[in-house]
This record gives sequence, structure tokens and C-alpha cells, in this order.
Amino acid sequence: MEESAVNLHDLTRGELRLLFARWGLATVHADTVWNRLYLGLATAISEQEMPGLPPRILARLAAGARLTMPRVVLATDSTDGFTRKYLLSLDDGRRIETVLMRYSGRVTACVSSQAGCAMGCVFCATGQTGFTRHLTAGEIVAQAVHVARALRTQAAGDAERSASDRRLRNIVLMGMVEPLHNYDAVVRAVDILRDPAGLALGAERITLSTVGVVPGILRLAQERRPLHLAISLHAATQEGRAALIPVARRWTLDELMSACRTYSESTGRRIFYEWTLIAGRNDSPEEARQLGRLLHGLPAQVNLIPLNPTVGYEGEPSRTEPVRRFQDVLRKEFDLPCTVRQRRGIDIAAGCGQLAATAT
Repeated sequence: MEESAVNLHDLTRGELRLLFARWGLATVHADTVWNRLYLGLATAISEQEMPGLPPRILARLAAGARLTMPRVVLATDSTDGFTRKYLLSLDDGRRIETVLMRYSGRVTACVSSQAGCAMGCVFCATGQTGFTRHLTAGEIVAQAVHVARALRTQAAGDAERSASDRRLRNIVLMGMVEPLHNYDAVVRAVDILRDPAGLALGAERITLSTVGVVPGILRLAQERRPLHLAISLHAATQEGRAALIPVARRWTLDELMSACRTYSESTGRRIFYEWTLIAGRNDSPEEARQLGRLLHGLPAQVNLIPLNPTVGYEGEPSRTEPVRRFQDVLRKEFDLPCTVRQRRGIDIAAGCGQLAATAT
């Protein structure tokens, strides 16, 4: 294998065709390879995983490219019956977590874009572990391929599964993650996942969640990237937000909301604002009113997330009644769409804010 062998999952379809052209090979073979990668869900450069390629093409591919899939260290199923968490080992031994979640009529993969996270949100297990490195676009794409392949394998063993349970339809960039801290790799991965000749995930089925990296939001606005944007807000004042999210000291609430307005005006899209409800801290009706006033006039939807437990944070999730009151204030007083997130995989630490890439 050549020293600079390229990871096939790092390439867009156009780049794969250019690679074959540089090698002096017909681009029709590149199209076959793309088909094997994203329709056949190949895990290796081999005759078995990539049938239909002439031996000389396979040999050239093996010499100049590589295909590195993450290794499953541990797969854990939740008692809810809808969630499976994968602890995955990357090529260099770094570990990440990816979650498969089933909902009525759809399957979602929660993928990671970093090993660890530099944002340091106090209630988030990933933030508590610190930052190790960014993932490449190919390492992000490979997680989606892994989940899609797992779904295919499960479906083959269960003929009663519906069509919606057999295919990966949705991606959320909410795993071990601050996707806008790894902007270039993330948007490249999104472009690859959206390719209509591959996994063909629609833009409306990809959600990127950020803690508020303002330059990244402005780049998304400028480039008019067609995906769902979710902002982890959690407090409606600068002081309250900075206490929960250290990066808010770098990009203030005023700067964040200005960037959000720019994004919505540029793209015509509403933003999902995520609010982790912590008992006695940010779940009062007055906190809801502060949030309502902050979002007034913006195309917005609020997603309420009762706090998920982590070892490094002593806060408690809001109980049912405070959650209901908070939601009622936003709906009735401010006419804001507001939903409470369906909790998945809390017992296996697969919920929002719980991923830490440890075997337990």
C-alpha cells in the first residue's frame, strides 16, 4: 500500500472519480466502487466485499487506497428495546461512541465528530472527559456505514421488521461532539452522506447540534448548508449560560443570538433550541419567560431535555410537573413550538450528554 493511501470514506463521489482518472483508470470503475461502499456497505477492499471489479482494479485500489472501519469494542442494548450503543475503536486506538435509536417509522444514528470535546459543558460526560482529537470525514461517514450495515444484518435475521426499520434514515451529529469545532470534516461528511447515489440521506434528515460556536454558525449561513441546526442554549442570560457552558465566555449570548438571526435570515430555516432542564436551576416559569423573550420574533422551536445523569455532575433532572409548566409558558404565552425529547438509552448511558467512550 502506498504511504499516502487515501481513505475511501474521505472522498466525495467526484473526488473518487478524479482519483481513478489520475490512476489512468476508467471512471466507470470508480462508480462501481462507490456503489460497493454505500449500497453494498463494504468494509474492506477485497473481491468478497467489492464484487464485480476486475482483479487489476482491485489491486490498484489496494495499493493506493484504504478502507478503515471502526472496530466494535462493545455493543450494549437498552432495556427500552429501541437503543443500541456501540463503543468503537478507531485506527489509532482512540475510542468513540455511536448510538442506533429506533422511533416510530424511522431509525436514527447519533454519530460522533470528535474523540472527546473541548467545550467543557458542566453537565455533559463528553465535556468532562476533555478533548483528544478531531475525527476525519471518513471516520464520521464510517459510523453511518456501520449502523446501516448493522440494520441490514438485523433485518436479515428478522423478516417481520418493517421497511422503516431496515434502513438508516436520519443522522444527528450529537454524539461525542462539537461539530462546528471540526467544521471542514463535518460538512464534507454531510456531503458524502447526502449523495443521492450513496446513502442518500436527505438534508431534512440530518441535524447538527452546536453549543454555540459562532464562527461555524456564520459559515453555515454564508454557505447556506441545507441541514437542521440545533443550538444548545440551556440558559437565557449570559451569566446563567456561562455557568453551564464555559465557551459562552468566548462567544457571548448576544453574539450567539446575532449569529442565529443571520443564519435564519440567510437560509430561511428555523433553528431548534435545546434546553436541558435541571431541577431548581433553569426549569422555573420565569426562566421559560426569559427564553420566550429571547426567541421572540425568531423562527424557532424549543426542544426540552430533562437532564440525563452523569458521574461528574450532581444536578437532578426536572420532574414531570415543572417540565409541563415550562412547556406551557412557551406555548401559551409566547406561541413557541415546544417539544419534550423522547428519552432513549438512559440506562446504558446512551442519552444526550452521557457519551464518554468507556466500557461499563
